[in-house]
Amino acid sequence: MAQTTQKNYKIKNKNNQNYKHLPFLFVIAFLLAFVTTPSDGKLSEAEILLKFSQSLKYDGNPFSTWNANVPPCVKGNNKPNWNSLFCEGGMVYGLNLENLGLSGTLDVDTLKELPNLRTISVLSNNFEGSLPPLNKLPALKSAYFSNNKFSGPIDGKTFEGMNSLKKLHLANNQFTGQLPPIFGELPKLVELNVQNNKFEGPIPSSLSRLYFSAFQGNDGLCGPPLTKSCNEEAPKKQESSSSSSGWKIALIVVVVVAVIGLIAVVLITRRKKNNSQQEVTLGSSNISPTTHEPKLTSADLNKLEQGQVAASPDRSNDGKRAEQGQKLLFLKDDIEKFDLPDLLKASAEVLGSGVFGSTYKAALSTGPVMVVKRFRHMNKVGKEDFHEHMRRLGRLSHKNLLPVLAFYYRKEEKLLVFEYVNNVSLAVYLHGNSKSRGNQSLDWPTRLKIVKGVAKGILYLYNELPSITAPHGHLKSSNVLLTETFEPVLTDYALLPVVNIEHAQEHMISYKAPEYKLSGKINRKTDVWTLGMLILEILTGKFPSNLLGKGSHDTDDLATWVNSVLGEDSSKEEVFDKEMKGTQDCEGEMMKLLKVGLSCCEADVEKRWDIKEAVEKIEEVKEKGAAGDGDFFSSVAVSDETDMHNSR
Repeated sequence: MAQTTQKNYKIKNKNNQNYKHLPFLFVIAFLLAFVTTPSDGKLSEAEILLKFSQSLKYDGNPFSTWNANVPPCVKGNNKPNWNSLFCEGGMVYGLNLENLGLSGTLDVDTLKELPNLRTISVLSNNFEGSLPPLNKLPALKSAYFSNNKFSGPIDGKTFEGMNSLKKLHLANNQFTGQLPPIFGELPKLVELNVQNNKFEGPIPSSLSRLYFSAFQGNDGLCGPPLTKSCNEEAPKKQESSSSSSGWKIALIVVVVVAVIGLIAVVLITRRKKNNSQQEVTLGSSNISPTTHEPKLTSADLNKLEQGQVAASPDRSNDGKRAEQGQKLLFLKDDIEKFDLPDLLKASAEVLGSGVFGSTYKAALSTGPVMVVKRFRHMNKVGKEDFHEHMRRLGRLSHKNLLPVLAFYYRKEEKLLVFEYVNNVSLAVYLHGNSKSRGNQSLDWPTRLKIVKGVAKGILYLYNELPSITAPHGHLKSSNVLLTETFEPVLTDYALLPVVNIEHAQEHMISYKAPEYKLSGKINRKTDVWTLGMLILEILTGKFPSNLLGKGSHDTDDLATWVNSVLGEDSSKEEVFDKEMKGTQDCEGEMMKLLKVGLSCCEADVEKRWDIKEAVEKIEEVKEKGAAGDGDFFSSVAVSDETDMHNSR
């Protein structure tokens, strides 16, 4: 009995000890489970991005830095550890998958797991088919899908619930059908670009507020902001069962047309007679006595350029100034206003003649000196579209852009009015004789300053005019004016939307780019190529002969010549302009800028830098040297380290 009792006690004691360990075992099991499994069951950002990349097709290894052992973003920073990312606060903010030769599927079901994703760009790739269901990314703020091979109609459901979307770029694809009405219902959408697709039908009225160039290149689109109307054809009338009634109608129409024609001939004859008796002379301009608006003719402009327009009365018989229609429209409020008679009476001096027309200096009797540029190849753009484009240019403000002050519209030709810059162009300093440039040559620091100023002006245009494929479009040394302190000022910018396309393709610098020769299209990197050509011209002092000829079939290339010189055994410094002073101890930085220019001229668009990267590389180039180092000295170069605009 005692043994049994003792045995039972031991068993009971052992069981009690086992029960004491149970809480501890439960804690260990819980902690192990917590460590091995994410608390929310979600993948990390690295895992999400790597899973997303598996749905893409590509050559090479564009995602070489995407490593599961390295976080995509620097913790607590805006700097990415992986390429092709935007980061904010240590989290992935955006994907920048531009020009990577990508195709395949954009797996938005995986991307939606990124909590902070706000922007995605797949510009200039090879994606095909329909757009991915972006409505699965409702927090997205900007989406760039231009320059791909997307096609077919766009389902409005693709954008349902995207109330944060501000920017949507779909240009240069093969979309068809009508524009989804939901585009006009997105509450925050301020930037839309659907250029060069196959959309058709009326533009939703809610989108008429947008800039007209965003819809260009879609021959089937109509309605505001385009000038093409959407008048539907009236239903065809049923044929009359009676042939006799048809003849009667035809006879009535013929009689009515004949009567109208007779009346028109009489009115025109009488009007010509009245005009010959009541013509009011202003120089050689005609002013209608009923409207008092100056009717500027091509003959007036021809004489104005030659300084032959004589002063003429601009006052009525009672001594008061005749009331004039506001035909010269001003874009700036902070300048002294003048009207067409003032311009017609101004003493004019022709400054030059370019591919658009003549440029002349007009000294107004009231004091200010203006530059007037005459454009003859803008007669295919409607009045409303032209006015809207000018207003947009009038809103631009940057120290490296020559502002458009006013403009005059005629169907046949236009005038743009600028402030006079009291110096000559960069082309004169690079290629003119010593007299034309005041016996001065540009030293290295000054040339570097000019390059940096031009780059900042181009970047500003990209930021402010995102809907224009090539925001400058005509960058060359003669379109870079220099102030008295040698600050570069760009002219003839942002004209592609209003210049006749056939004239642009024949003469404008953007259409000399290699991508136009290969594909018949320009793109968002075309201005980078023209910037590169300008850099090479500035450093070598040689004019790019491939920009001289008409069309896009010229083969001579300044970049090819530079590469050939750098590949020779002779001194690489031979490539630089021999008139460039201030180069001692600066050869390394000069060569760095030269290579930047060559990279910008990369013929392969996919390998060519975008404008932001190009400007960043230019900003990294320094003058080097010091005032005591040999002949290094610049009286005009001034350091300018202003912050660049964020192009994101």
